[in-house]
Amino acid sequence: MIARPTADMPDIDADEAESAETGDDLVLLLAEPEESEPAPGTVAMGRAAITRAIRHAPNGPGVYRMIGSDGGVLYVGKAKSIKRRIVAYTRPAGLTARIMRMVAATAEMEFVSTGTETEALLLEANLIKQLRPRFNVLLRDDKSFPYILITRDHGAPQIAKHRGARNRPGDYYGPFASVWAVNRTINALQKAFLVRSCSDSFYESRTRPCLLFQIKRCAGPCTGEIDHTAYAELVEEARDFLSGRSRAVKEQLAREMEQAAEELEFERAAALRDRLAALSAVQGTQGINPRSVEEADVFAIHQEGGATCVQVFFFRTGQNWGNHALYPRADRALEIGEVLESFLAQFYEDKPCPRLVLLSHDIAERELLEEALSTRAGHRVEVAVPKRGEKRELVEHALQNAREALGRKLAESASQARLLEELARAFELPAPPRRIEVYDNSHIMGSNAVGGMIVAGPEGFAKSQYRKFNIRSTELTPGDDYGMMREVLTRRFSRLLKENPREAAPPTGDEAAPLADPLSGPPLPAGEREEEAEPSDAASTAWPDLVLIDGGPGQLKAAQETLASLGLTGVPLVGVAKGPDRDAGRETFYREGQAPFRLEPRDPVLYFVQRLRDEAHRFAIGSHRARRKKDITQAGLQEIPGVGPTRKRALLRHFGTLKAIERASLADLEAVPGVNAATARAVYDFFHARPS
Repeated sequence: MIARPTADMPDIDADEAESAETGDDLVLLLAEPEESEPAPGTVAMGRAAITRAIRHAPNGPGVYRMIGSDGGVLYVGKAKSIKRRIVAYTRPAGLTARIMRMVAATAEMEFVSTGTETEALLLEANLIKQLRPRFNVLLRDDKSFPYILITRDHGAPQIAKHRGARNRPGDYYGPFASVWAVNRTINALQKAFLVRSCSDSFYESRTRPCLLFQIKRCAGPCTGEIDHTAYAELVEEARDFLSGRSRAVKEQLAREMEQAAEELEFERAAALRDRLAALSAVQGTQGINPRSVEEADVFAIHQEGGATCVQVFFFRTGQNWGNHALYPRADRALEIGEVLESFLAQFYEDKPCPRLVLLSHDIAERELLEEALSTRAGHRVEVAVPKRGEKRELVEHALQNAREALGRKLAESASQARLLEELARAFELPAPPRRIEVYDNSHIMGSNAVGGMIVAGPEGFAKSQYRKFNIRSTELTPGDDYGMMREVLTRRFSRLLKENPREAAPPTGDEAAPLADPLSGPPLPAGEREEEAEPSDAASTAWPDLVLIDGGPGQLKAAQETLASLGLTGVPLVGVAKGPDRDAGRETFYREGQAPFRLEPRDPVLYFVQRLRDEAHRFAIGSHRARRKKDITQAGLQEIPGVGPTRKRALLRHFGTLKAIERASLADLEAVPGVNAATARAVYDFFHARPS
């Protein structure tokens, strides 16, 4: 996304613009010698730092970064002339409160020149997504959208849902707003075109048709129920349909059905009739299906109560492929058009752009955005604000959805705020907690032990900040829950002390790092990475206001001793013990220096704590199961001498399962890419050796 200061400050007049070309003359004009050194953290100090930077600022287009005293990036902006743009920050009047705070925090500036303003816009969007500066508009919940993939690396192509990097050869169709929309469409396409959805390893291992063939959702190419030429025709029809040639496909099927009926091939005619019905279902259940819009993304933005919602609808091949609500973080002083403009550039930084983008509000630099999106997409992109007709109806529909989604979001936030206030009263906290960390362990008799940490705050669960801890200590007795809890808390809080000492914790208020915004950190897959491997950021180095431990007095004592050994005091700890017979609703709470207590069975705070505890339990169990599955999958290969991790991965990638590797012939093993004859022989002999 892009955030520019132009709307927050007055334009530079012609005399100043002319002086900007000379550079040093303008600096002398603006940088009058001061009688005393300005105080750190003041607007005067920030202006002095910017004035020094003007001497080295390029006159041409590019991107500038405003850097704080701690080395963190405060703001990323682009300009047609960098020098002219940053001169405006040194003016003594006319700056908004937001810009003045940004200037006051600036200690130095960095510049990157580009060939054109379009290149600057693209670079700006890329840097904002990487650096996530606190004064820019930030796109949150920026996960990738799912696509439908029809592969091209197999003799019998597969249809599948796909998310992430496009590494596999094939045709990608989308984006879809949700996995549910993808699954629904794939199910209908299977009925219409009988394309297989099974994995390649499953396909290769079939000796008879699977259930999908029996229920007429697959043509059965795996066992020769259909030859590859006929199957290729079905796949091509599916590609045509997803590419927008749905009318031609339906007309062809209708002609074939009529011909089969005339030739008295009633069974074939009935099959074609069912395929036509499936295609009609795909087009008839997509919601709004515009007649005049073949391919477009529709964006509608709504602001209320200091919050912003952007609703996006995806239309492809004349069909509605779903909608999604996003909630960018933006300063309240920014106009709605500025937020939308900033949002769009970052939204398309890693997504394909359609030929038409429809907006609910106009933006200042629409032509520049069109040029940038066209450059990135490789085809002409039109950005329009429709005033009448069907396109305007689509925008109005999206705007209505944006209003409703933001209303629900605000209601949920208000409810969450009330729950946090009640939680603070129940646990005698000085203020409602802005960051809650919940810890739980999962293992089976000590094997594959994993500790999990989840985070919650005013906006609900912050899944980007979840962390898992693979228990590493070799001195623990298998199943020692107390020892596991000590290891997890030691690793978490030792790093916290190192990266953000308690006395240097971020301040509160307008100048604070966005601790109340748990989704503002870099988007990371929940539970995918070790806590130690994470880069430092304002979110991961934030101190919790409340720590919940899944367990009774034993676990609580272990947690207290761990924090005490690190010299930590004042971290609120609460143990949550399950009720008799593990009944939900009868939990007992333990706090240091307080008698155990329970909450009323229907207390909303009790339900809230149960949700937190259950989420921590789900996350820890999921991490444990993933680790256990990996160990089970690789267990046999670990014992084969001379087979390293690269060849193990190659074998598993080729055959899919350990059992398939065990059944493979020597010739099949030698055919695996990266596996030589000696390794193939070692693997084959390991599984086929006879006892002496």
